[in-house]
Formats: sequence, structure tokens, C-alpha cells
Amino acid sequence: MGERTKIFVSGVGGQGSITATLIIGEAATLAGLNVVSSEIHGMAQRGGIVQTTVLLGDVRGAMIPDGDADILLGFEPAESVRFVSKISASKTTAIVNERPIIPVSVSQGQEEYPSREKIERFLKDNTKSLFLFDGVELAARAGTSKALGSVMIGALGGLECLPITREQWIEAMLSRVPKKHKDANIEAFESGWKQTS
Repeated sequence: MGERTKIFVSGVGGQGSITATLIIGEAATLAGLNVVSSEIHGMAQRGGIVQTTVLLGDVRGAMIPDGDADILLGFEPAESVRFVSKISASKTTAIVNERPIIPVSVSQGQEEYPSREKIERFLKDNTKSLFLFDGVELAARAGTSKALGSVMIGALGGLECLPITREQWIEAMLSRVPKKHKDANIEAFESGWKQTS
């Protein structure tokens, strides 16, 4: 990815995207990388829009200019589409959980949620490469649906585009998850890794 890597994380409150941002920063620190991160979200409570950035390497500011994200880590498909301004068809790799969280406006019939096919086509057209999978299902198979963040971190690690070892990713992850779910999170991480490696 070069001397600097810019990661844009999107999702909704309650999915673990903020914790994932902290894990990325911790793993990068373990690897000796300079890290700058920022939460640029609205309401981080359950169901609210969440956006964070992580910039690694020779960086100073925490903002990602439009069209300049190297990686989009999307915890929710429609929220991944919402931030199209940050991605680029020539440089962005997108890792997106395809399991939607239906907003109240959709469940009340006020709006329509885009189809999986429409979201996939849009993301393919607007990114260099796309990894789209059901991270919630992978987390559930590992033992807890709350391990979506570990699946997504595993998928990021599986790209092997950052100078961070598998062991450093796992150490950082385990520092942020409940000890009682250690094994489930390791399994979730490994299942995510397989999606992109």
C-alpha cells in the first residue's frame, strides 16, 4: 500500500466498528507503525451511523480526503455505499459485511433498502477490488454473532497488505474482546482471514 495506508471504517452503532478501529491501531502500534485515528461519526449508540478513520505510516492528520481511502472496511452494506465519496475505483479495496441492519425508516415503509445485487454492483463499479461476505454468519458459526469485528479484522489482515503479522493482529484483538469469548473470536478472525487471503 506504500508509505501510508488510509482505512475508512463505516457501520452502525452496536456492530463493533469503533472497537475494530482501536484493534487496528493497537496492531499497527505492535508492528511499530505510526497511527493516527479519528471517530467522525454521528450517534455511536445502537443503530446510529458510525464512521472512523485509521491512517498508518507517514501521516499526520486523521482525515481521509475524498477518493483517497486505500481500504474501506464496511460493517453494514448500505453504510458502505453512503460514503462513496471516500473511495476510488482505481485504488480502494473494499471489505464489506453483506448482512444489512434495516433502518426504522425502511421497516416503517418510508424508504426502500437497496438489494444486495444493487449494492454489490455499485461497490464493484466504485472500487478496485471487493470482498463481500456475510460476516455475521461467520461470527455466529465461530460461536458468537458479536464477533463480527473479529471477522472484519481477520479479513483486513488476510489481505496481507500491511506489515502486521497474524500474531500481532490476534494479540491486539484479544486485548479488546471478553476473555470468555477468546476462542470464538480467534475462530471468527481466522474465518475472516480466509475471505481475503
